[in-house]
Amino acid sequence: MNKAILLVFSLGFEWLLFSLALYGLAKKLNWNDKWSVWVPGLRFVVFADAVNLNQDGSFCATTDILYIAGTIVDIVAPGIGRAVVAVALISLILYVFFYMSRIRIFVRYISLFGLRKRWIVLWLVSNWIPVMIIAFGKKYLPRADIRFEEAWEAGTKPADIPAAQKTDKEWEAAGEGLSINLKEKTVKDHRKKRYLLKDIALNIPNKSLVMLLGGSGAGKTTFINAVIGYEKADATVLLNGSDVYKHYNSVKYRIGYVPQQNLIRGKDTVFRTINDAAKLRLPATLTKEERRQRVTEVMDTLGLTAGSEGLVANKSGGQLRRISIAMELVTDPELFVLDEPDSGLDGVIAREIFGKLRKIADEGRIVIVITHTPDRVVDLFDKVIVLARDSGRVGRLAFYGTPDEAREFFGKDTMEGIVMSVNSKAQGGEGLADEIIGRFAERTGVQEAEAAS
Repeated sequence: MNKAILLVFSLGFEWLLFSLALYGLAKKLNWNDKWSVWVPGLRFVVFADAVNLNQDGSFCATTDILYIAGTIVDIVAPGIGRAVVAVALISLILYVFFYMSRIRIFVRYISLFGLRKRWIVLWLVSNWIPVMIIAFGKKYLPRADIRFEEAWEAGTKPADIPAAQKTDKEWEAAGEGLSINLKEKTVKDHRKKRYLLKDIALNIPNKSLVMLLGGSGAGKTTFINAVIGYEKADATVLLNGSDVYKHYNSVKYRIGYVPQQNLIRGKDTVFRTINDAAKLRLPATLTKEERRQRVTEVMDTLGLTAGSEGLVANKSGGQLRRISIAMELVTDPELFVLDEPDSGLDGVIAREIFGKLRKIADEGRIVIVITHTPDRVVDLFDKVIVLARDSGRVGRLAFYGTPDEAREFFGKDTMEGIVMSVNSKAQGGEGLADEIIGRFAERTGVQEAEAAS
């Protein structure tokens, strides 16, 4: 009985002091969910989450709960308790990884509060003593300049840009073409809700070649995935009147997507590669001759006919990109999306690729292209979409219009200059994203009001 009382006292004493220390730390660091520091397991989650070590926090939380559970069982039934703890220790190598996670968390806090490295000894001896000292010691304050990772607070609180939200609410879908009203795209990152995209509303007419621009982290690929239905958002996406989300199983066959990587078998000929794609994706009602004719038309369009019997493995980078495009184009999509089709290609070959895409758009399709070298081909494009990361690190619509309108709106001569204006200063940009997002939203609202009157 004395041993049981001692175990209960030890467990309760450690829980009370560590939770009290965490509560003081929560007040000092302005945590939103201070109550969670009193909950076994969850207290380690919030402790680690504050310094962006979510996985370490989750592991420590699991260990914390198993330790408490094992101790309680050991008190009630000593033999069973020891067996349970032994299994837990063996299966998870519990305390080895627990201490590794603790060290990583403690090192982050040492950096956060600008402490000397010798503090690590104190952290290893006790959970609650160093936290108590830092939490209630007035001289210990977090460094204002510390940022362990850019993603630490990314997307948790979008910038307040009322004009952008107002424009989103007044959006109306066009009868034809691609209509997008993306209210928000969010993900759950452990306990945090992160916004990836917000307030993007626009209409793209058919026969448009559209350039999608934005700096690193602006959400270009996320936006594309949301538009084609691969990753759904809180959005309405209409392709020539068909709801992409509601009727995805049928509409997806009207969408072509070419990723950055060339996902092609090297040991087949060019013709067989494209023909196999046609077999898989074209309606089964097509005859062999009709399918072959479609493959031939696509190969002619992309200049692949001459080397159609050559092995894919022997083709150049530019030819591989054209083969990848042909594999999607053979299905005759209404919406055609390409992620950096010019990646790794020299200027002449890249322009040839974009010339083919211009021809594809002229045939009645909508072609959207992500490119990091926009200025060498911008004259071929009808529209430009610019996404920018706001001060809350959320992707927003900064511009949509013609290339000439973009130059006038941003006051820049080049597309690269436009991107730099919305990039953060940490990325070497001008840090004007919030201002430009709001200004474009206000302009769009004025234009819509004038059109309505």
